[in-house]
Amino acid sequence: MNEKPSRFSGLDHDDRRFFRRALIVFGLFAMAYFFWLLAGTLLLVFAAILIAVILRAFSFALERHAHVPRAISFYIALLVVGVALAGFVYFFGAQLQTQLTDLLSQLPEQIDGFAARLGIEDPLSEIESQLDDGFGASLFGQAAGFGYTVIGGFTNLLLLIVAAIYLAYDPKLYRKLFASLFPPDQRHGVEDVMLATGAALKKWFLGQMVSMLFVGLLSGLGYWAVGLPTPAALGLIAGFTNFIPYIGPVLGAVPALVFGFNISLEMTLYALLVAFAVQQLEGNVLVPLIQKRAVAMPPAVALFAIIIFGVLFGFIGILLAVPLAVTVMILVRKLWIEGVVEHPPRHD
Repeated sequence: MNEKPSRFSGLDHDDRRFFRRALIVFGLFAMAYFFWLLAGTLLLVFAAILIAVILRAFSFALERHAHVPRAISFYIALLVVGVALAGFVYFFGAQLQTQLTDLLSQLPEQIDGFAARLGIEDPLSEIESQLDDGFGASLFGQAAGFGYTVIGGFTNLLLLIVAAIYLAYDPKLYRKLFASLFPPDQRHGVEDVMLATGAALKKWFLGQMVSMLFVGLLSGLGYWAVGLPTPAALGLIAGFTNFIPYIGPVLGAVPALVFGFNISLEMTLYALLVAFAVQQLEGNVLVPLIQKRAVAMPPAVALFAIIIFGVLFGFIGILLAVPLAVTVMILVRKLWIEGVVEHPPRHD
């Protein structure tokens, strides 16, 4: 029987090997480009997984400590989280909205006063002159684009929440579905890595929430004690921005410093002292306590993660930089250190 010649039969062994390697390299670059195009979607998926991990952790806590049956613990967890958010908005939302509105209404005046102290007169006049010179159409076009961005952001947020609920409802199903993409002898290891990553993300997130609450509460009380206006809003900003390590505390202190600078130099020093004291208490007292139970992230790793993911993916990359770094650390530990370095594969 005559065998059909292959398309590589005219090539010698070295040429065929080179051609295969070229195809592999091309495939890797094509795959990298494909993932780059889907970077935004993949970040959305990662955020949904992060939220699902937290919902599932709360559901597991109900099962373990309150002895709630697994069949209904998830719904109770979802209901409790929803009621807690609604209660927060109901009891504190009006006060925070008033203070945030006051803060935003005073901000232009505060910026003018801040600029005047630096010798800059009417810093907003440039915006008005650009509007008078016909820049208005361009500005309105940018505003419209921003509006579409906001609508797209709300749509993505809704999809993220729905996806997180589905993932949290039956995580075992999705773990096995993902593991089924690998050879049978590797599926157990893949599920083990996913479980370890989920546990690390849960510990990191709970520690981060405690830190944000600590910073927001103490900052608000400190700004109230020194006499800054809208202390609750300033504390809320300090707490939320503390989600971003290293950069967040600086951003969170800026509004308080601007308000203090427009009152007096003494008030500026008080605001700076409050921000510095809160960060010192968090860094030297709270963080060591949290890291005993949570993931200990080396400072340099967190900083480089913020820079790298910020450059690659923008603001959303900065927000998710640390949990992404936690995930990478777990993958490196499970797949490389434990799988290769400590237990190298045997070659018979």
